[in-house]
Amino acid sequence: MLTRIAPTPSGYLHIGNAVNFVLTWLAARQRGGRVLLRIDDLDADRKRPEYVADIFYTLDWLGLDYDLGPSGPDDFEANWSQRHRLARYEATLGQLAAAEAVYACGWSRKQLVQFGDTYPAAIRTQHLPLDALDVAWRFRADDGGDFVVRRRDGLPAYQIASLTDDIDFGVTHLVRGQDLYNSTRMQRELAERLKRGTFSPDKSIADSGTFLEAQVWHHPLLLDASGQKLAKSAGSGAAGPTSIRAMRLAGESPARVFQQVGTLLRESLGTLPELGDSLADLLSLNAIADAVFRPVHTVK
Repeated sequence: MLTRIAPTPSGYLHIGNAVNFVLTWLAARQRGGRVLLRIDDLDADRKRPEYVADIFYTLDWLGLDYDLGPSGPDDFEANWSQRHRLARYEATLGQLAAAEAVYACGWSRKQLVQFGDTYPAAIRTQHLPLDALDVAWRFRADDGGDFVVRRRDGLPAYQIASLTDDIDFGVTHLVRGQDLYNSTRMQRELAERLKRGTFSPDKSIADSGTFLEAQVWHHPLLLDASGQKLAKSAGSGAAGPTSIRAMRLAGESPARVFQQVGTLLRESLGTLPELGDSLADLLSLNAIADAVFRPVHTVK
């Protein structure tokens, strides 16, 4: 068993991120599995060194170890950054292009929003060359809800990078928030299309079946006092009440994080039942009554 902790260095981490880290770690350790630390840093515009460092500080503060991945920020930049894997992502995109599973789209997101979840045939049949300037590549989804796999700036989209990494590293179990349910659906559809490819096999085609066999657990999200999902850009930043950095610098223990994990598991025993005993032992070490925000809510 191999699972992964996969944060994005686009802001300081909040308690919702930490809860996911703990759930992922517990899922692996309770089953004798391994944990990969993967930092998704393709979005260079939002990445900052202090956000990368915050990931390592947070894992240390939580007391979570991992078996694969960078030992610190310097090792990450030198050996583990996703920019070192661009050729692999391009190979996956190339396989989709060879299978005619993608098309070039010159429409902006603002123009497309009027069509809702299903794209009109006119967009699919523009017949723009894939190497045209200022176009995105969209995947031909079976349900018509086509999605971007290559951005206008030429970089692979999140779905491609995440899927390729999970395949290449051999990830067998994923623990995700319910906000990533659509991402799981998209990535499974991509993996299915790669598996059906009839062209010269590459690793991402030969091994795409392993992703299709992976177990994926989607857990409820933590909401703030207004009922909104916690976000790095909305009050959960460096000094926000749910900021892990603020909690750490204030000398707090991880007890509040462990308490929220416990609340989540009591509401989701059907999702992660095997974690109960390990979590009970963890919570017995630290327990507090106060919480900054309301209890965990399931997002439908």
